[in-house]
Amino acid sequence: MLPGPVSRDWLVPGSKSITNRALVLAALAEGTTVLENVLEADDTRHMRRCLEQLGIATADGAPGQLLVHGGRGRLRASPEPLFVGNSGTTVRFLAALACLVPGTTTLVGDEHMAKRPIQDLVDGLRQLGIRVDCATGCPPLTIHGGHLPTGTVRMRGDRSSQYFSALLLVAGLADGEVAVEVEGSLVSRPYIEMTRRMVADFGGRIDLRGEGFLVRRAGSYRPRSYHIEPDASGATYPFALAAAGGHRIRVPGLTGESLQGDYGFAAVLARMGARVEQDRTGTTVTGTGALRGVDEDLHHLSDTVMTLAAIAPLAAGPTTIRNVANIRIKETDRLIATVTELRRCGQTLEHGDDWLRIIPAPVAPAAVECYRDHRMAMAFAVLAAVRGGLVITDPDCTAKTYPGFFTDLRACYPAGSW
Repeated sequence: MLPGPVSRDWLVPGSKSITNRALVLAALAEGTTVLENVLEADDTRHMRRCLEQLGIATADGAPGQLLVHGGRGRLRASPEPLFVGNSGTTVRFLAALACLVPGTTTLVGDEHMAKRPIQDLVDGLRQLGIRVDCATGCPPLTIHGGHLPTGTVRMRGDRSSQYFSALLLVAGLADGEVAVEVEGSLVSRPYIEMTRRMVADFGGRIDLRGEGFLVRRAGSYRPRSYHIEPDASGATYPFALAAAGGHRIRVPGLTGESLQGDYGFAAVLARMGARVEQDRTGTTVTGTGALRGVDEDLHHLSDTVMTLAAIAPLAAGPTTIRNVANIRIKETDRLIATVTELRRCGQTLEHGDDWLRIIPAPVAPAAVECYRDHRMAMAFAVLAAVRGGLVITDPDCTAKTYPGFFTDLRACYPAGSW
């Protein structure tokens, strides 16, 4: 645990969500796109390699820079399956992109991906007349592509916003307009707004139509230079460390103008008692020495659930997290995993299918299981840094989205105190 308050900048790497969307849009843009501050992590490497298998050329430029030589005419079917690891954005976004690839494209993942649902997207593509082979409702799946017909798609909104983003990213290159309708409420809507804004940045147009969307035919996307902002989900960990540990930590480059909905976690910390300061160059969170429990609906900030839950034992009073059933189909069942590991740490918890309530108690020493889930490892590492006595059993799983996380965390410690 940290011996005393620290004050420092924490350089969070580029956003995974933005990087993988930008890679798809750059691949479909007619010409060379220069991406800046690209995240180098397992998920983004899977996306890059898969696009290269599909005929898109990429090249490293200056540090953090990637050149993508794109265009629909470059797309070709890969004779070998595309391996996506356990990257949800990669498998979902490329399932939609594969509709534009002449021939058959097969997407396969690791043993964890083989349990992650994709049936809603499969059904959506089939509604447009695309032939998709998917025996289990989870990967592997094979798409028989060549073109994306015009039409209307209707999907459940309460499972994953990535199904919708996948369609919205590529539908501008369909034969005509594509209407995407939402059945019920749409989870993680800020991620859809991110997709809409990024498609517009590359020359496309997605209009709101009722609770759904109308994708206008673009024909092609425009290449450009595009800067990727720091990862707001990744920033929740230094922000939580500051709030819970009484530190002052600034994340440069992440501001209130962020595309990412998870930037809203800073406001959650403010409601817990932290001080949050924003300016044009970054955001600073300062712990005031006292956290209070909160009652939060995190339906649209679902990747922040474990970060809040991990510092809840340090708050005065219970913390309730509501409306988060969708976290149960992520890398693991994150609701049950969080409940299990907090109980292992001596906490009292109540929970239902879409909520959990943490009643603080002294943090007991424990070895925290991560379930191969990067966010479990990073969230509980914050609790370990503030309270001590906890061991993260699988720290390497953070390579999925933030390979340097533990290096950055150790940088907060005086030499030799780790």
